Amino acid sequence: MSVVGPARGVLVECEDAFAASAGLFASACAELAAPEAAVMTHAQLEDLLGARMREVTRQLFQDHLTLRARDEVRRQEVVDAAGVERSRIERDRHRRLATVFGKVTVVRIAYRGTGVADLHPADAVLNLPDGMHSHGLARLAAIESARGSFADACERINAHTGSGIGHRQVQELAVSAAAGIDAFYDALVPAPAPTPRH
Repeated sequence: MSVVGPARGVLVECEDAFAASAGLFASACAELAAPEAAVMTHAQLEDLLGARMREVTRQLFQDHLTLRARDEVRRQEVVDAAGVERSRIERDRHRRLATVFGKVTVVRIAYRGTGVADLHPADAVLNLPDGMHSHGLARLAAIESARGSFADACERINAHTGSGIGHRQVQELAVSAAAGIDAFYDALVPAPAPTPRH
């Protein structure tokens, strides 16, 4: 199938932006086509594909974040909730994010001011957590911790995600998720109906 015009340009850009993840996928395909794979059991193939595709997915996530960073446009005016402006920028500000696929790096513009914390509008667009662990990992920590001990939760999360999250982090994420439970249930209680006037 031939692709022409603007669509061809988008395809080439996509191939360039996601070359690293495409390379990992091609390597996984080559591994499956090798003679050694022909004698693997289905369980061995599951383990192999689970590990390889998790890394492909992590790299896809990273490639996408890299593309966002490349295309991030400087904003003309950035102010905080108190109305304090950030007049200077610093490009290529890095932060790590632990996801259900593994760790990635978010690169974005920092907006700076004197005597105030830096602002990162790209973090808000991504809805990044305050800490290093993604909302997906926090959700898993809350679910798995409710089923048993934090140690067991940690083991299950790492077995399914390969994230390498530690026991203490699982506990902190689960406790943080539980902190808002009272407010959640209070919001479900209906307010009394107003007394009708005659």
